[in-house]
Amino acid sequence: MHDIRAIRADPAAFDAALARRGLPPAAAELTVLDADRRAAQTALQEKQARRNALAREIGQGKRAGTDTAALEAEASGLRGDMDSLEKRVPELDAAIRRILEGLPAVLDASVPDGPDETANVVLTEVGQKRTFHFPPKQHFELGEALGMMDFATAAKLAGARFTVLRGKLARMERALGQFMLDQHTLERGYLETIVPSLVNEATAYGTGSLPKFEQDLFKTTDGRYLIPTAEVPLTNTVAGEIVAEKQLPLRLTALTDCFRSEAGSAGRDTRGMLRQHQFRKVELVCIAHPDNSADEHEWMTRSAELVLEKLGLPYRRVLLSSGDTGFQSTRTHDLEVWLPGQQMWREISSCSNCKDFQARRMNARFRGGADGKIVAYVHTLNGSGVALGRALIAVMENYQQEDGTIAVPEALRPYMGGMEQIVAS
Repeated sequence: MHDIRAIRADPAAFDAALARRGLPPAAAELTVLDADRRAAQTALQEKQARRNALAREIGQGKRAGTDTAALEAEASGLRGDMDSLEKRVPELDAAIRRILEGLPAVLDASVPDGPDETANVVLTEVGQKRTFHFPPKQHFELGEALGMMDFATAAKLAGARFTVLRGKLARMERALGQFMLDQHTLERGYLETIVPSLVNEATAYGTGSLPKFEQDLFKTTDGRYLIPTAEVPLTNTVAGEIVAEKQLPLRLTALTDCFRSEAGSAGRDTRGMLRQHQFRKVELVCIAHPDNSADEHEWMTRSAELVLEKLGLPYRRVLLSSGDTGFQSTRTHDLEVWLPGQQMWREISSCSNCKDFQARRMNARFRGGADGKIVAYVHTLNGSGVALGRALIAVMENYQQEDGTIAVPEALRPYMGGMEQIVAS
């Protein structure tokens, strides 16, 4: 979340940061609540000290046989005051916390201002768009014609926004996952990790999914949540911990199912498998030293880019504007892949530097310095490395042939038994 001391020190800067997000000022309300809380805490401490002193005086008086009635009356009055203050302090703490936990991360100064995705900035474009001598089809047209992508059966089993893959397309999605994991672990230094697909409330809170985005999650009857991405459990592996500085950076990766309610996306991408309630993704997470998180952001983004380059997919790197940057992020690079069937660039990876925003929620810190006495919050980063479903879509549309078959990218052939193309069974 946010450091109340920093808000107290420069409320105007904090409100200016909120304004970049299109949000109203909050510093005045927070500083008033904070002043009340500190005043109540000070009063409570003073009354506790006076009560302790009275207890000593009363004891001394009784042993000396003197009248202690006035002292006892004062002590009795203090108990009532203290009871009130002991309730007031946590009430004010909770009020401050409720406001802070609903406010997004402070954007990095390099993020361009703008209301939405229209203000995003294209930083690089890599690869050549393929020239087709026939009208390219969309992935669902290709998949259904091959008999390997079945939306009707998925709807029967689970409802809308699910897909059944069969045969060689199912194998290709599995191959994509294995290829990506090998790329990130063997070539980029990420540690492969298997994590739970269910997390508790504290874990979902730590990365910022709760309470603001609860409607986007699937909740179980025992109060746990299906993960929207492996970012949630991977990042929380350091929750409540103090990591040794020499261990940083911690680079982690996992291939998991991801579950999203897609609240608010009614009518968007209803055809095909672009926007699903359940999909698989290779996630990248880094726990970094604050001095190095910008470099780690570049390392993570390049890790995702290399996947696309090895698959031979045209893509571009986009710096998101203030109005399009996510709640937890201070700076985000989106990678957009070219889909010839749609004739559109579509997001396939999003890599974000959250700085200390999530670390404060999780109380994740590191210990460093020459004497080991420096304890500070880590920086956390996360990114898609990449989403398997969208990678499958991109491969299908970019490698489609006029007869409806799909060529297999060279990088995937070792993971598919040497298969060179996907044809109808």
